[in-house]
Amino acid sequence: MSSQVKAFGFGMPWESLYGYSQAVQVGETVYVSGQLSHDRNGDFVGAGDFELQVRTTLENLDLVLRQFGAERSQIVETTVLVRNLRENFEAAARLHADYFGEHRPTSTVMGISDLALPDQLVEIGALVRLDVKP
Repeated sequence: MSSQVKAFGFGMPWESLYGYSQAVQVGETVYVSGQLSHDRNGDFVGAGDFELQVRTTLENLDLVLRQFGAERSQIVETTVLVRNLRENFEAAARLHADYFGEHRPTSTVMGISDLALPDQLVEIGALVRLDVKP
């Protein structure tokens, strides 16, 4: 039996330019592309402010989850890409823990030298299982 595929995008210009979806559902699994700190118009938010970028990125992750009827507690894995990891790790860890509360998904945090946008300091992707009870 084949699975249905459902894709979601915010309608941002870079989705067409790069040729990707913000998230794709295959069966009971949702693969969420790396989210970043932007508003509904696609304008970057939080240049120079790591914590604001993380909060806005996680808000965008919430918007993606809602498109699939999912909740944070159904996230089973995150991938967190951070520029200047040594400088930003403590804040990244605290904000990640605050976002999830008692829920503990697996997580890979990687320090990287660059991201897609010049002022971008963080990007967060996720793997979601819809068959996990919230």
